[in-house]
Amino acid sequence: MRRINLSAAIIVVVCFFLPWIQVSCAGAKDTLSGLDLARHDDSLLWLIPLMMCAVLIFGLLRMRRASPQIFGVLSAVSGVVVLFLLNRERGRVQGESGLIAMNLTGWFWLALISAIVIVATAAAMLFRGRRAPEN
Repeated sequence: MRRINLSAAIIVVVCFFLPWIQVSCAGAKDTLSGLDLARHDDSLLWLIPLMMCAVLIFGLLRMRRASPQIFGVLSAVSGVVVLFLLNRERGRVQGESGLIAMNLTGWFWLALISAIVIVATAAAMLFRGRRAPEN
């Protein structure tokens, strides 16, 4: 579970720097990445790479020594915050109407699915708990 969680966190961080939104108007096309959106429109989006890097650092530095519950809580909280921010961005883009067509790219959807995977694996780590030794 931990490896899946860490892999999904890496995917979210990488996707943050890839195009999320494709904008087209009268034949001209442009793309905006999560980085572009965080710098210009919404500073809360900076939480996405920060929280995912926190999960990666904690997961990699304390791979064997950390209790699964602590890592599960950190991953769950970070995943829920990232999922909320991505869903909010999705709502902003799909709610826009007018002359400029805005579409979400596959990289955005990959980041969203990876955030869902982070929350699911964190929940599995939390609910699985430690198994009692058999007699």
